[in-house]
Amino acid sequence: MRRHIIPVARKLGITKRIGWHTFRHTYCTLLRSTGAELKTMQELLRHSTIRVTLDTYTQAVTAEKRTAQEAVVALLFPERTRET
Repeated sequence: MRRHIIPVARKLGITKRIGWHTFRHTYCTLLRSTGAELKTMQELLRHSTIRVTLDTYTQAVTAEKRTAQEAVVALLFPERTRET
């Protein structure tokens, strides 16, 4: 981690803390984005409950976040959405 991953992350401009659990969070989110079943995700990550998998490890998929954010922007700035 210290000799390879963190130096490369810093060169890429990533300044957030990176640990081995960062990869678990990413893996879980990627599983979710592929449409994997929740039970499958739980078992692959070896969690005792689905609640741990969803509450701790899964983040909203980027496309879903973007859609939600664009909807809010459209409500606040309708003239901007017509221009694009």
